[in-house]
Amino acid sequence: MSSNLKVLQVIPKLGYGGAETGCYDIAHYLPENNCDSFIVTSGGELIKFINKKKVKLIRLPVQSKNPILIFLNSICLIFIILFYNINIVHARSRAPAWSCLLAAKITGRKFVTTFHGTYNFKSKIKKIYNSVMVRSDLIIAGSNFIFSHIKDNYSEYLMFKRKLLVIFRGINVDFFDQSTKTEDEEKKLIKNWGIEENKKIILLPGRLTSWKGQELFIEAINLVNMQLGYEAFYAIILGSDQGRDLYKKKLVRLSEQYRMTKQLKFINHCKDMALAYKVSNIVISSSIEPEAFGRVAVEAQSMEKLIIASNIGGSKETVIDEKTGFLFESGNSKSLSEKIIKALNLDDSTLKKIGTEARKNIVNKFNVEKMCFSTYSEYKKLFN
Repeated sequence: MSSNLKVLQVIPKLGYGGAETGCYDIAHYLPENNCDSFIVTSGGELIKFINKKKVKLIRLPVQSKNPILIFLNSICLIFIILFYNINIVHARSRAPAWSCLLAAKITGRKFVTTFHGTYNFKSKIKKIYNSVMVRSDLIIAGSNFIFSHIKDNYSEYLMFKRKLLVIFRGINVDFFDQSTKTEDEEKKLIKNWGIEENKKIILLPGRLTSWKGQELFIEAINLVNMQLGYEAFYAIILGSDQGRDLYKKKLVRLSEQYRMTKQLKFINHCKDMALAYKVSNIVISSSIEPEAFGRVAVEAQSMEKLIIASNIGGSKETVIDEKTGFLFESGNSKSLSEKIIKALNLDDSTLKKIGTEARKNIVNKFNVEKMCFSTYSEYKKLFN
């Protein structure tokens, strides 16, 4: 079907986060459906993977929260919208959303936002700043949890003309597929991590920040050790501290206090997360604050790995407790340790059954094709 639809997505940086990969996926999906695709961003690691023949990339300092730059960005966006005859402007973060809102109003274009997280608002001014994400013609929530968060906290900004709906974030289930990884790749990664091949691996992925629950994880591992001993498995905390040196040192000291310096390993980065999941036996998502979606839980399930996640936020929607993984009481290290022990004691056939159900769950509900099609369908409705 031919279409004159032209969509401009605006995002601060194109890194490897959920918002960024979603933007990237949509940008490359649109040309396959005869739409013109544009991205405005300040930079990021994903830029080098953009197909420049299909997606027009424009650099602007849209990562800045400086009011003057936000205004100047809006002027630039007005020219871009008019020059390329953009139909829909889609903002994926608050600062660029203010630029997009002004540009869309002046040019008379449709404005879309995706609410990616539970933005904090300790003051009225901060709440007004956040409210730009619900001032669009179409507001997309990445999970039912985010949908409820918007309704509970931003109802005064939700006019009847504005459409609010849930489009679950999706992942590339072809990339996160066990069959794509070879035994040689697995052995090489295990060797690089300095791990004995005959031991089980418990993996906690995610950037090092307190709300991701790394301290809780270490405390839970200590409780597991008290029952099973130190030799039963390795624990891996995989993620960059992103400049949080003091927090990293705090975690290292905690591991030293519990005498698990040989058992617990800190890995700064892994360029192939699918492979990291593949070599692991159990994957943990121990966030002490609600995940908007919880990409770790979804990726682990797609790789047919048993996931143990906090019973808050998006994980409650992506993990089917006792069927595709386990949910533990958020913030409770004892509850997490009990789930880990339960998982370690499962036989191979039970683990395989859980893995199969987990993969089926993600392919059916949270694959990237479904996310892209749903978003594209909403674009068309707005355009028409």
